[in-house]
Amino acid sequence: MDVNQPKQEHLLALKVMRLTKPTLFTNIPVTCEERDLPGNLFNQLMKDDPSTVKGAETLMLGEMLTLPQNFGNIFLGETFSSYISVHNDSNQVVKDILVKADLQTSSQRLNLSASSAAVAELKPDCCIDDVIHHEVKEIGTHILVCAVSYTTQTGEKMYFRKFFKFQVLKPLDVKTKFYNAETDEVFLEAQIQNITTSPMFMEKVSLEPSMMYNVAELNAVDTAGESESTFGARTYLQPMDTRQYLYCLKPKQEFAEKAGVIKGVTVIGKLDIVWKTNLGERGRLQTSQLQRMAPGYGDVRLSLETIPDTVNLEEPFDITCKITNCSSERTMDLVLEMCNTNSIHWCGVSGRQLGKLHPSSSLHLALTLLSSVQGLQSVSGLRLTDTFLKRTYEYDDIAQVCVVSSEVKQS
Repeated sequence: MDVNQPKQEHLLALKVMRLTKPTLFTNIPVTCEERDLPGNLFNQLMKDDPSTVKGAETLMLGEMLTLPQNFGNIFLGETFSSYISVHNDSNQVVKDILVKADLQTSSQRLNLSASSAAVAELKPDCCIDDVIHHEVKEIGTHILVCAVSYTTQTGEKMYFRKFFKFQVLKPLDVKTKFYNAETDEVFLEAQIQNITTSPMFMEKVSLEPSMMYNVAELNAVDTAGESESTFGARTYLQPMDTRQYLYCLKPKQEFAEKAGVIKGVTVIGKLDIVWKTNLGERGRLQTSQLQRMAPGYGDVRLSLETIPDTVNLEEPFDITCKITNCSSERTMDLVLEMCNTNSIHWCGVSGRQLGKLHPSSSLHLALTLLSSVQGLQSVSGLRLTDTFLKRTYEYDDIAQVCVVSSEVKQS
């Protein structure tokens, strides 16, 4: 903390102290074996030390609290609190005292004073006290500017100020990854790393979705009817440790039905992270709006709605496809062709007319096929032709199905 001392003698004295929680006092154990020269002296001194825990004198544990000895670290998302005191050191009555506290950051200047009104007078050995609070929302250099103005008995107007400079550090490192599913679902993986020097209790890590999505958290498992966190009952994050959180976002019904809405860059939502440190100091961070690039499906999208996991060899099975016109302007007249592969054989008429498909609309299509080869087989060979533009769209490897012998499945 840098303090600029006033150059002239003032009647008032300004003191500023940061308000923080005390810390647990830890002693440094000094011990030796009984056959050494000091004998049992060191062990007895530790047992007599009131700051040690009885029965655990050599474990650097303490039951006593100690007041902060320095300014300490301030992290983004924490609340900065400071005690400001103006004391009249003179034997004169001082009038019109105005105390102002501003916080200067790299981008703005904030007024933290609780009141902007001047105090009429301050008698000798009396003081004006104020406590300011500010939730830190920027990293980097911060300067607390405390200014005091007053009037002496002779009517002379006096003014001085002090500067307190401190750094705001980054407590967490947050990285995100997106995974797009064929069913329009979006999976978000958030990696959160504690980059401070002390453990954190992760009180809440949630995703606030945008208006287009509903979110489901995948960070808990059901055990005997109760939801239990995958991280255990005590969700502590040690220094430099990383934890992964997973969320599944599904488009709301009104957006999922409109094929052309979810295109390009879309806003997913923002992460809300709340934690507590050693003695309950609370911190909170919200990320900026997370964005992802929606996958491009071209003019026509074909997706599978239903397909069995396992089927019998050389036995027909049914699937349901959804065909969507992703164009927002053009109506399509589609023809479906089904091409057999080495293992997949389609049942039905190939080259049939599907009719006109209007912009941003969909149709469901039930198809039947069978496999002549065992194992994990890819469903391929569908072709859609737009007769208006004479353009053909090919769809291969749209899904996989496990083909087993009928004797194996029945057993």
